[in-house]
Amino acid sequence: MTKRERVLAAVARQPVDRPPVAFWRHVPDVDHTAEGLAAAMLDFHRRWDLDLIKVMSSGVYCVEDWGCTVAYQGSPNGAKQCTEHAVKTRGDWARIRSLDPGAGALGRELDAIRRIRKGRTDDAPILHTAFSPLTIARKLAGGERLREDMASAPAAVQAAMEAITETTARHMQAALEAGADGIFFATQAATPEVLTAEEHARWDLPYARRVLDAVPGSAFTMLHVHGTDIYFDAMAELPGHAINWHDRLTAPSLADARRRRRHGALVGGLGEGSTLRRGPVAAIAEQVRDAVRQAAGVGVIVGPGCVLPLDVPDAHLAAVGDTVATLR
Repeated sequence: MTKRERVLAAVARQPVDRPPVAFWRHVPDVDHTAEGLAAAMLDFHRRWDLDLIKVMSSGVYCVEDWGCTVAYQGSPNGAKQCTEHAVKTRGDWARIRSLDPGAGALGRELDAIRRIRKGRTDDAPILHTAFSPLTIARKLAGGERLREDMASAPAAVQAAMEAITETTARHMQAALEAGADGIFFATQAATPEVLTAEEHARWDLPYARRVLDAVPGSAFTMLHVHGTDIYFDAMAELPGHAINWHDRLTAPSLADARRRRRHGALVGGLGEGSTLRRGPVAAIAEQVRDAVRQAAGVGVIVGPGCVLPLDVPDAHLAAVGDTVATLR
């Protein structure tokens, strides 16, 4: 099977020649240029012969054009942070207007996609990274500022959410036109650590759905639900071909999720911050086999629950591919 055939068979919960495998890692030293990001993604893909190319844009690329200052400050997983938020006061929400989806930092990401598409030598689906509008709002303002204004000035936040949603949807459409095959769509707000279930239903889900509904041309949309004690069932109802979460860290297990979401692929099985990082190799191999067993051999893409820590040893990543190759 080709890589695209293998991934799409997993989405359809059909037999595969071997389970698809994917993992992804930030590249904070080079992701500030299209050339650097594209080259790093292609090198990583070729090095590990993965079935997906998940474009590892900076997690804060989406707020640069609204005025956030961003930098890498040594996070173990390579994520950059907003060092100065664009929304510092309640009145600053009025400054969040719709953006040109092909200009500035957004345009840089489209350029990277074009370069990756040109340099790709197989048919592995290319996924551009997008965030739910509320996740973006939280990056713009910080969690405390956002929560305070959601309660005291909901109309101001809602107006900004409209602009964020429109910009994100148009940027996702532009990403597909630039050569992405699909979307990696992440929320960092579907957890009680950030929102109550009621707040999530009001502020995160509807805007997320609008973005996803705006990209019917996505051949492969992977939903990523970040955090612990996640609102899995609510997120699983969103349109998408696969769902990914920290299954080795929080419920549901892959087996439980297979019963609760009866369509599409499940992406997980690797404890990126624990077993995959620390080993030993035998334990990593057993996690791979266990993931496939939990999914009854179909409908699973072996991958981490989130981005790899920067210090995961190459030998541990090699163990994933070596084990998958034995699962026919």
